[in-house]
Amino acid sequence: MTSIIDPNLAYVLLVGGFVFSVLAILTPGTGVIEIGGIFALVVAGYGIISNPSNLWAFIFIVPFIPFILIYRKNKKNLFLILAIVFLNIGCYTLFRKESGGFAVSFFLGIIVTLVDAPILWFIVKRITEALDKAPIFNPSYIIGKIGETRTNISLEGTVYVDGEEWTARSDHSILKGQPVRVTAIDGLTLSVEEVNQNKITEV
Repeated sequence: MTSIIDPNLAYVLLVGGFVFSVLAILTPGTGVIEIGGIFALVVAGYGIISNPSNLWAFIFIVPFIPFILIYRKNKKNLFLILAIVFLNIGCYTLFRKESGGFAVSFFLGIIVTLVDAPILWFIVKRITEALDKAPIFNPSYIIGKIGETRTNISLEGTVYVDGEEWTARSDHSILKGQPVRVTAIDGLTLSVEEVNQNKITEV
């Protein structure tokens, strides 16, 4: 089959497509990354079928995404290392010459590996850390918390609850410095009631 896409270019696009795929899997939704990844993989795929290929190289390529997902779940660096190593070995060895041997320039393979390995390591770790942070604040958890008024509350004022100051309202006037309990939340405004000091219990 006549080679239309140079194997070196197809190799670079294949690696780039997988890098974009990782970004798309870990941070879905933008559309741009997904399109970029699909485009790179499609062009690389055309390069694969238009060039002599070592199909056994897919043994290294196929586990790449599963290894990334396993790392995402258990955070063991071994799986991230295996993913990066397998990807680079698989993509480099996939293209072969008609006369035998690998079609991709060895020098290019070294350069691409030195570039994509730290990029994959950095983005996968950073994105995984960001995804594993505490979930976005759920305001309903603050209901029932005990706080203290920072101003006099006459219909509306300010209270200090759970390490933050909030706008608060109450059906009854409450003096500054009094303990209060959160009874409801509406947007960023709390509804509170005064609490008898003797009835406050540790939560």
